[in-house]
Amino acid sequence: MKKINFYFLLAGLIFFSACEKDEIGIPHTDEQQVNYQPKEKSTSKAAIGSKVMMQAFYWDVPAGGNWWNTVKTKIPAWSSAGIDAIWLPPVSKAQNGPFSMGYDPFDYYDFGDYNQMGSTETRFGSRSELESLISTAHTNNLSVIADIVLNHNSGGDLESNPYTGTETYTDYNPASGLFNRSATDFHPNDFHNNDSGSFGGFPDLCHDKSYVQDWLWNNSNSVAKYYKNTMGFDGWRFDYVKGFEPWVVNNWTNEVGGFAVGEYWDGNAATLEWWVNQSGASAFDFACYYRMRDAFEGNDLSRLQDDMLWKRKPMKAVTFVTNHDTDEIYSGKMLAYAYIMTHEGYPTVFYQDYEEWLDKDKLNNLIWIHNNKAGGTTDILHADQDEYVARRNGAPGLIVYINNSNTRLERWVPTNWYNQTIKDYTGHSGWQPTTQSDGWVKIEVPANSYSIWSSL
Repeated sequence: MKKINFYFLLAGLIFFSACEKDEIGIPHTDEQQVNYQPKEKSTSKAAIGSKVMMQAFYWDVPAGGNWWNTVKTKIPAWSSAGIDAIWLPPVSKAQNGPFSMGYDPFDYYDFGDYNQMGSTETRFGSRSELESLISTAHTNNLSVIADIVLNHNSGGDLESNPYTGTETYTDYNPASGLFNRSATDFHPNDFHNNDSGSFGGFPDLCHDKSYVQDWLWNNSNSVAKYYKNTMGFDGWRFDYVKGFEPWVVNNWTNEVGGFAVGEYWDGNAATLEWWVNQSGASAFDFACYYRMRDAFEGNDLSRLQDDMLWKRKPMKAVTFVTNHDTDEIYSGKMLAYAYIMTHEGYPTVFYQDYEEWLDKDKLNNLIWIHNNKAGGTTDILHADQDEYVARRNGAPGLIVYINNSNTRLERWVPTNWYNQTIKDYTGHSGWQPTTQSDGWVKIEVPANSYSIWSSL
């Protein structure tokens, strides 16, 4: 899901034209085949999900074609901080050309190559700049995740649509010469009227059509294979997966592999688990997102005991505090990051939180703790309105103590360390207590803060 601006809505309106296409929704014209050379990939990158993901954009990043170069300059520092993958916005040319954030895709194969939709470059830059970014990421042992918009398209020309009896913007003739589309490739058509859902009035792709499947993932130069083998992408973030059936993601990843995560925007953990099971992919843990908002913005840490995807499917949960669609600032953001960095799931850091809004040193500290201490299963040791204590049971494991009150707190807790000295790796406490022979120890936490304890 994404925000819709005025220009996107205009693209969804239907107007009548004096010029009509003679033949609609029938055989596609022959399309150019491309000969590509697969990219050589680094073999030393950490597996996606082993560390922390960086969402390397926010809504309405500066236009003008400089974003790929901006991100490229950040990559060495992100790698050093413990990031293992960067998630980029949609990289291909969209209907709104140089102003588009990419969620209104027109030509899946135009990465800033062709003068169409009002520009040659995308909002983010040129193809060569994108390729340089990906190469730099791989050199720095980072994987690159492509944002894939498969539900809908935008920017087609008007044509007479035999399935609606009107004219619709479903005639797609991209400059790349690849994946031409017409009314028969969208809903309604001769196969069925609709799938799981449409978005914003945009033409809704029909994934049941073999032609669409071939161009999206089956062909040797399909979108999936071109992005992986030619552009060098390592994984996929699937946009608005509520709009189509889970088998679409499953078929894509079965064909090309790679890490995959879907944006199934739903706060019900059971629903997210259903989608994960059906698609085979990971999902953003919106259940966790909403429970954290309840806890930290609503001042009730007992909500952290509620159901979340990471508690059901920890290896398939991608946790986050905010993203390009939410990006609100609430008072407990650092506490929320302390939560996702110490619990199961694959945590994501939002670009503006890291580079602009929050304390980068504190976020780097949490990333280090996640990568070096946060292993094993999770036990919640205590939760009430103001306090939350949880234990990770791996080696070495950790104990996180979150305090949402205005008062410094202390608590005795059971640990998995016996007669061992521990310390708070955030530096918020100077204590270095020794656990008792039965593993119990007293720890502390400052007001409106957190402490994270582990063995020396």
